Amino acid sequence: MQNNEKTGENGDRLSWGDTVFLHLEREGMPLNVACVCVFEGEIPFKACVQFVESKLPLIPRYLKRVVPPPLNIGLPSWEFDPTFDIRRHLREVTLKHGTDVELKTLAGKILSTVMDRQHPLWDLTLVHGLKGDRSGLIFRLHHCLADGIAGVGIMNVLMDASPVAPRLPRRKLRLHVPPPRDVLTAITNGCVDSYSDFVKRILAAMADVSSMAERFAANGGGVDTDEFSGLLPELSAPTERLRFNVFYRGPQKFAWTEISLAEVKAIKQACGTSVNDVILALVTATIRRYLEGHGDSVKGRMFRMMVPVNLRGNESPGELGNRISLVPVTIPLDISDPRKLLAAVHKRTEFLKRSHAAELVSLAGGLIGMFPTSAQALGGHILSHLPFTPFNMVCTNVPGPQYPLYLLGHKMLHCYPYVPVGGEMAMNCAILTYNGAAYFGFSGDVHAAPDLRRLEALLQASFAELREAAGVRPPQKKETKKPKKRARAKVTVRVKPELGQASMRASAPVSPRVSIESATPVSPPVMEEKVLTQLIA
Repeated sequence: MQNNEKTGENGDRLSWGDTVFLHLEREGMPLNVACVCVFEGEIPFKACVQFVESKLPLIPRYLKRVVPPPLNIGLPSWEFDPTFDIRRHLREVTLKHGTDVELKTLAGKILSTVMDRQHPLWDLTLVHGLKGDRSGLIFRLHHCLADGIAGVGIMNVLMDASPVAPRLPRRKLRLHVPPPRDVLTAITNGCVDSYSDFVKRILAAMADVSSMAERFAANGGGVDTDEFSGLLPELSAPTERLRFNVFYRGPQKFAWTEISLAEVKAIKQACGTSVNDVILALVTATIRRYLEGHGDSVKGRMFRMMVPVNLRGNESPGELGNRISLVPVTIPLDISDPRKLLAAVHKRTEFLKRSHAAELVSLAGGLIGMFPTSAQALGGHILSHLPFTPFNMVCTNVPGPQYPLYLLGHKMLHCYPYVPVGGEMAMNCAILTYNGAAYFGFSGDVHAAPDLRRLEALLQASFAELREAAGVRPPQKKETKKPKKRARAKVTVRVKPELGQASMRASAPVSPRVSIESATPVSPPVMEEKVLTQLIA
């Protein structure tokens, strides 16, 4: 992962987008991104601490804390934590029963707490005692530190593509902390940085408007008038609350499931859509089932998702911070036919792409970022307490590596993503594709969605229904031939002296004193997929 930071640099600023997540967070409503990983084998805690510590020089921001600007002038800055201690950020827990349900409960408790801003905003919890000789790892970081895309890049730094366990360093990490700046210098730099950032945003906004105008003209106007007028009512209509759109109280629950990425791509190919369209259709069908299961009518009702879109491009996939925009995808809930539902999703995402919705939202956000930090802080406090919600749910789809990753030689078997909940969006969904599977993570307030884990079975039912409607058959399991019982046959040997030979009477034609055991079948090699899932692509 490329990182523009230098270990000796002090005082780099947060962007306006990163700062927003600080202002939106409040006690009891953490704004973290996370994932729960499951590995094969038992991972030693001491070796894990040594290994993670050895990687920190590659990501120096993990050694820094957020420092607010003096007198609230300018943006907060990242500064080295003078009391950094790796033991504050890594802990271990042993499960009592070792079940996946127990792991989900533990993850929900950890993800319900707010991290201490006096120290770097990340932590790892190593989980021992999972059944099946497995280990768990709950990886959490504040949303101001990285978004989902950057979080995947960090995973690639902490883990290896090789099953060979790396050598652990012998020396302890030595951190050189630059002396803190005096207050007058900090205020002066804050004013200069704020003015410089203000000018940059104006120039960037002008460039964005010009670029959008050029693309709009090149596309011949971009959006068809009839199509725009047909979708305008649902785009402009206020978001209707669903049963889980209640004010967040906490604590949280976390649920997850997974489906085959190859089958998702087969559905995409059969229906002429995109992978992201299939994902959004599955989430919509799952929510419809959830509402109907509670007796809620879905006739004439709309489901509005906030879908983050990556703005980094391919040149800087590992850039830290938040480089995303948001697009509103509004889907009718009363479409029960899976193919018609997928077509409806595809129609709306294509419209949003042609209308450059992501760029417009990003431009608006950049303009908001021109306001003073104090005004942004006040705005964040107001937004977190608004009595309405512009969306029903966040649905973020993050592409991950399509090859296995290893931690200290232990293969990562599963990786379940987490996206925070808050305000009146008390239930959200994150999707991560990794090594041939699409992993769904459902986060929810215990009061808004006490039966959150029902979504696991409902998503599987929606996937089976869409797969059948698209004519995609699940892969057939290969039948393994059972070893014949003669393998364990007893053999009796009698020697005839007159012939000087041994004659055998056996219940099965096998060699004497030989037991034939069935060989363990070797799994076929995992095919590496080079193409990553793109958001709204």
